[in-house]
Formats: sequence, structure tokens, C-alpha cells
Amino acid sequence: MTYELRDHTADIAVEATGPTLSATFAAVADGLTAASCDSVPGTGGDRFRVEVRAESREGLLFDYLDHLIYERDVREVLPADHDCQVLSPKDSGPSAAWTVEATARGVPLDRVDAREVKAVTYSEMTLKPRDDGWYAYVVFDV
Repeated sequence: MTYELRDHTADIAVEATGPTLSATFAAVADGLTAASCDSVPGTGGDRFRVEVRAESREGLLFDYLDHLIYERDVREVLPADHDCQVLSPKDSGPSAAWTVEATARGVPLDRVDAREVKAVTYSEMTLKPRDDGWYAYVVFDV
């Protein structure tokens, strides 16, 4: 899985790929971390769990990233080192919704020189399968 930061007028975008939808979600989340600071300490910070449900894949990606920004604000940590498992409605049981079950390492904000990423946007959001896996493009308001 890989990501690249892309300039986007006054905002910043993350372009990510992965062999699976789960890996692509993690790559976009890693891109959000990179958009927030230049360097993340390799150690420190406790892992925390996140579970998000939505009606569509794109809605799930948006809500997951929005939840990571919320966690940053509430816990005062920079979510890093993301691990995701995306479940389709047929895999997630009676909820019949797309689900992401994820973990992240919460790096205390006082240990990083973080820039504020204000919000994830639907502007130009792309999430689609490719022959070699999945592709995502997400714009963040900074």
C-alpha cells in the first residue's frame, strides 16, 4: 500500500493505492498522518480502536477519516500506523452496512510538530477498484 500527498489549491490531497480495500483505507489514513506532520516518532503512544459504519464505501472512507480527525481533537493525539479491516454489507452481519474495524497508534500531539487538518471533504473523492487492487483520492481542508 502506498500514498502520495498532492497539492490542491489551498487544501491537500492524498492519493493512495493498495492491493485490497482494507490496505487502501490504511494508506489514506497514513496519508492523513503525513499531511498533519513531517515526521512521526517511531515509538510511543497507545493503540486505540475505531469502528465506523456507513451505507456506501465512499461514505465509509469519509466517515472513517472524519472519525480519525475527531479522535485527534478529543484524545489530543495524532493517529498513526493505521491497520484497517473493511467489511462489506454481506460480511458485516445484520447491520447490512459497510464497516471498518481499525486501530491506530495515538502519538501525543506534544511529541510532534503537527499542522491542523481541519476536515475531510467529498470534493473530488474517488474510491475505485483497479486491476491490481484499489485506488483512492481524498482532499483535506487545511
